[in-house]
Amino acid sequence: MDDTDAKNPNILNRSDSEIARKTSPNLINEGILAGQKIARISVITLIGIGIIELIMGHFSGSVVATADGIDSLSDAMISFIVLLGLRIAHRPADKKFHFGYRKVESFAALMAAIGMVIIGSIILYHSYDALVNPREINQPILTMVVLAAAAAISLHRAFQMRLIANKYDLLSLKTDAKNSIKDGSASVIGFFSILIATQFGFLQMDAIGGMIIAGYIFSVSYISLKQSSLILVDAWQNPKVTELVKRIVEERFKHEQIKVRSVLLRSTGMVAQAEVHMEVDGNKPLTDVELLSIEIEMAIRSKIPTMERVSVIPHSFTLPKSESKRWSGIFGNKNKTISSK
Repeated sequence: MDDTDAKNPNILNRSDSEIARKTSPNLINEGILAGQKIARISVITLIGIGIIELIMGHFSGSVVATADGIDSLSDAMISFIVLLGLRIAHRPADKKFHFGYRKVESFAALMAAIGMVIIGSIILYHSYDALVNPREINQPILTMVVLAAAAAISLHRAFQMRLIANKYDLLSLKTDAKNSIKDGSASVIGFFSILIATQFGFLQMDAIGGMIIAGYIFSVSYISLKQSSLILVDAWQNPKVTELVKRIVEERFKHEQIKVRSVLLRSTGMVAQAEVHMEVDGNKPLTDVELLSIEIEMAIRSKIPTMERVSVIPHSFTLPKSESKRWSGIFGNKNKTISSK
């Protein structure tokens, strides 16, 4: 930034730039494509891990290995839902969906979270049964090797997914990344559960490990349910952006004597929409007001690229009391004249 920019009051400070940065329209499309790619890899990887863990759980009799296998397959299903959501979100607006398909991505995150709750409940039920009726574990060394390999692969893929999700602000992919980190952590817990159960003779630890995995699933699903639900009901959770929009309008167009009455924001997943109510001089010509509204819209979108749609709604200034009395007196006298006639 040069000296001219530093003196310009319209240039955003560092914190504002962080808010405004997020993603441009081109990066949004790029993010969707990158998200689709990593979600596709996630589906294939998780299916492979899940099948191997289920086979080991069957032969070893380990509840935690079976639970981790079910968890991996459920995560594959969730990644598949996320993949479908990202594909649909990429579609342009049409006659049925006038505002586009952006919210499908949030809906996919909601469906993924609900699926996680169901899977967690199933794992919790089987873990409790194993806690009451503990069993010996066969092939513990091989089972621990499989769980350790699954943990390494899952965590590596999860951190790759989280980088993409944070870069492009993809809610469904963030959900999938958290779920994948949980999946890798669950494999680590499974490893130590079998280690304790076989080396220290505490067979119930196998079932306790399954319960811990179920608890992981519930915690991740709660956060995802909360975030996706709030977006779907048009809740806005970032008051800084509201203040930023207001400041952009009032500082850049202060010569127009504009007063921002309210700023209404709604999220559609990766992008947002704004409705700005402003007060302008009631004597200003309609064409000037229309031109001013367009300039305000362009100013907001240039500073906040993720603001996909901006609606500027002008309201005329309310007249002072002295002016109101004067005009009411004029019209009152006119009415009396008409009545006398």
